[in-house]
Amino acid sequence: QVQLVESGGGLVQAGGSLRLSCAASGTIFRANAMGWYRQAPGKQRDLVATITIGSNTNYADSVKGRFTISRDNAKNTVYLQMNSLKPEDTAVYYCNANWGALEYWGQGTQVTVSS
Repeated sequence: QVQLVESGGGLVQAGGSLRLSCAASGTIFRANAMGWYRQAPGKQRDLVATITIGSNTNYADSVKGRFTISRDNAKNTVYLQMNSLKPEDTAVYYCNANWGALEYWGQGTQVTVSS
């Protein structure tokens, strides 16, 4: 059974930084694509950033230039470096990974940015 375990969320002041990590366990196969999504209270879950096994990246316009996604294929781990955080970045951040038709989600980690 594949599990995605996230870490690194927390409370930070506006302008600060956080780094999220998500490690996939239960499989020896590298995920095709890994990514981060976020959901603020009362809103839908939105894409933040994704990265393919070949390291092609995609970012939401709202985080371009501030967030950087990366992955360690040997560890089946994806990271999200978040700089210049804004109060509107406050949300639960979810890790996502897929192996073809199989898709998994992490349990979510809270990121709160105070003004």
